[in-house]
Amino acid sequence: MAAISSIDEVQAMLAGQGYVCGRALGTVVFLSLTLGRPLFLEGEAGVGKTEIAKAIAAGLGRRLIRLQCYEGLDASSAVYEWNFAEQMIAIRAAEAAGGVDRARLTDELFTEEFLIERPLLQAMRPQEGGAPVLLIDELDRTDEPFEAFLLEALSDFQVTIPELGAIAAPEPPIVILTSNRTREVHDALKRRCLYHWVDYPTFDREIEILQARAPEAAEQLSREVVAFVQRLRTEDLFKKPGVAETIDWAKCLLALDVIDLSPEVIADTVGAILKYQDDIQRLQGSEAKRILDEAKAGLEPV
Repeated sequence: MAAISSIDEVQAMLAGQGYVCGRALGTVVFLSLTLGRPLFLEGEAGVGKTEIAKAIAAGLGRRLIRLQCYEGLDASSAVYEWNFAEQMIAIRAAEAAGGVDRARLTDELFTEEFLIERPLLQAMRPQEGGAPVLLIDELDRTDEPFEAFLLEALSDFQVTIPELGAIAAPEPPIVILTSNRTREVHDALKRRCLYHWVDYPTFDREIEILQARAPEAAEQLSREVVAFVQRLRTEDLFKKPGVAETIDWAKCLLALDVIDLSPEVIADTVGAILKYQDDIQRLQGSEAKRILDEAKAGLEPV
């Protein structure tokens, strides 16, 4: 694919994958692609941080490699592991054949044949179609030692396997890191990246997103859904619904042939937008009607 040469081309590329973004996000994506800098995206869960990596990979025709972070993730789990089961089979076969040269057998056991590649090592390998998109998702779930390792790996775009030595990427991957900001990520890693805060979209932008992801939804229903969700985000909730929940809810309503929001419909489908029982409890009784009435009152006539 031809190189991206402008911010407008970035926005058009992402729009072609159903991802609607504003000028600010389009700019930082363009700079990341142009300068070869990792892109660090922070924001609430469900605002589209992970989706942008998928859209970039699809738009550029590159492979997407995802490292899903979790508490206790260490360098070896993110880079590689040895296939112990296959190594044991090789040992048993060598012993059965007799005349085992242990030094030679040890060397043979720690070769590429018995290596299981994890996301960071996969991202350093040559890929058909060009360097892959490496998504390091929810980095805030890991701890500081892993951050320090990641800083080194992203500085040189290489990883080291003691038995094989250093493996460097022939072409640096396109790196996107995301964080839900459950804790602060160290400044040293942030300085290595271009940074962007992905916020909840405006009403008009969320309408655009919904039209792109659920185009079969009628305009009036889309407006009511977005208005209700945006009004719901102003409530004191444990977990505010993200854009992902807006899209899921709209698709649920379409599956039920709903053409107009009502308190009864909201009560039946609330599990698509709220994921915690305490939040769902807040929407019981007259609360759903109050929020819906306020949302509809704020809508301009089509």
